[in-house]
Amino acid sequence: MTRAVVFAYHNVGVRCLKVLLAQGIAVPLVVTHDDDPGETQWFGSVAATAREYGIATIAPEDPNAADVVARVAALAPDFLFSFYYRRMLGAALLALPLRGALNMHGSLLPRFRGRAPVNWAVLAGERETGASLHYMTIKPDDGDIVAQMAVPILPDDTAREVFDKVTVAAEVTLDRTLPALVAGNAPRTTQDLSRGSYFGGRRPEDGIIDWNNDATSIHNLVRAVAPPYPGAFTAVGGVRARILRTRVADAAAPPTRPPVLESDGRRAFARCGGGGTLDVLALEVDGSAIAPSALARRFGAGPVRLGRPEA
Repeated sequence: MTRAVVFAYHNVGVRCLKVLLAQGIAVPLVVTHDDDPGETQWFGSVAATAREYGIATIAPEDPNAADVVARVAALAPDFLFSFYYRRMLGAALLALPLRGALNMHGSLLPRFRGRAPVNWAVLAGERETGASLHYMTIKPDDGDIVAQMAVPILPDDTAREVFDKVTVAAEVTLDRTLPALVAGNAPRTTQDLSRGSYFGGRRPEDGIIDWNNDATSIHNLVRAVAPPYPGAFTAVGGVRARILRTRVADAAAPPTRPPVLESDGRRAFARCGGGGTLDVLALEVDGSAIAPSALARRFGAGPVRLGRPEA
């Protein structure tokens, strides 16, 4: 029986682990992460899934520590799989499997290598992304590609909605490719890294809106960081706020300086410093949701200035 040690986290980790088990792969060990109490846990638990199937599970701080490497080596796995595991696996681990170490990445490699690929793709205004199964090396996301599957990004999709599509693409990609991996005849395509780029992790402060940008760019930021991510931060009339959902109302509207938020009593819309108008569909001010009809009561009649939030 084919054996695999699995390093996994998040929804992609849950679904891809279940693919391995459904296809009869023996998984003697799952390596995962302890959940961060400061992070919204909107995704599935790999640890809980492993327990459901009676699989031994560990969550080391350092997967490359000598004791972890020794434990994996003792299992003599045919494959290592990494499914949205958040740490790099070092050379000692990658050398252990007899038939290769593979990772599932949430983009169409070589594009959007690195961290938070779905969020970066939405921020960039991409119209598609996907999932890529590739061999691992000691460099991030640069090994040979085995298989890919694309998914569309619609103009108003949030990163969460795109991530859900990528999760399905990852599951389908692994399910279709696994028999060929086990048989030893899966394809391998060398990546042309000159056609892609590497992106680092994102922080909550990366969600601060620059209203000097155009409406489409701001809309892409809002949907890239919309809940369950931290949201897009701004100030409305000098008060700290979050813009949670938008739609481009008029991309061609002339620039408005200074940028302002207005309401007609039914809808709220932002006039952007770089041009264009946004419908503001969901807004929080001082941590509380506020309806368009309440803007005048809170800030007075007329346009309200938009800017950067105070530190």
